Amino acid sequence: MDNDLLKKVRKIEIKTRSLSHQIFAGEYHSAFKGRGMAFSQVREYQYGDDVRNMDWNVTARMRAPYIKVFEEERELTVMLLIDVSGSRLFGTRSKSKKELAAEIAAVLSFSASINNDKVGAIFFSTSVEKFIPPKKGRSHLLRIIRELLEFEPENKGTDISSALVFLNNAIKKRCTAFLLSDLMDLDSSCAPRFEDALKVAVNRHDISVINLFDPADRQIPNVGVICVRDLENGGYITVDTSLPSVRERFSEWNRKGLESSLILLRRYKVDSVSVKTDDDYVKALVMLFNTKIK
Repeated sequence: MDNDLLKKVRKIEIKTRSLSHQIFAGEYHSAFKGRGMAFSQVREYQYGDDVRNMDWNVTARMRAPYIKVFEEERELTVMLLIDVSGSRLFGTRSKSKKELAAEIAAVLSFSASINNDKVGAIFFSTSVEKFIPPKKGRSHLLRIIRELLEFEPENKGTDISSALVFLNNAIKKRCTAFLLSDLMDLDSSCAPRFEDALKVAVNRHDISVINLFDPADRQIPNVGVICVRDLENGGYITVDTSLPSVRERFSEWNRKGLESSLILLRRYKVDSVSVKTDDDYVKALVMLFNTKIK
């Protein structure tokens, strides 16, 4: 790892580990409950205990009432589904969507680690580009952050379905999955192309969506005639941004795409939050966790 990359990884680790300890560990634990309740031990019955938990075999043997004690099965598997398409490089403010994704992924990873959960990652573009199997440990988390910063995908487009299908095939037990994407995966009518895969995934896993976007993704500024490059297909087009009709069509297309994506997520009861590249993502993640708690 070169010195510049090492410094970036270390900077993200220091910032996000601190946030995870100070803010997110408790919120995360409350939001993501684990797989269920597991038998722990038996103890003598106390006034107010639920009689449905009575252990009748031990009660008969000891000739005194005993109940079963259950504890939450805490350990989870957390999967990060991270959009590494060309549009992640875009950013007109303090950071690009790629840098924002790296910080948020790091916060989620360290929050999971504090709660003794395993973390894995799926990097996707038009196909799954890289799979990092879930593990524990600081070195594993730092690997995910490093890969996020330096990974170069083979493809530039976006196919969210490919990530969801891969998740279903690779992770057999129910997991907690975070999809980090700008959700720019629309057909010609501005409808999301990943509904079928999402429908299957939400029945197998606990899916949350973190929509990352730059303000210029949704509203093009008036900067005259410019040459615009599509970061996903590599094409160029000349646009006269001084024309109100051009700016309005651009905003309308993005508004329709966002609206249809949010309607789809609500239809399948997927919790989501949007984060701008110049936003305080702490508030957004706390909001997402609180939604889970409720």
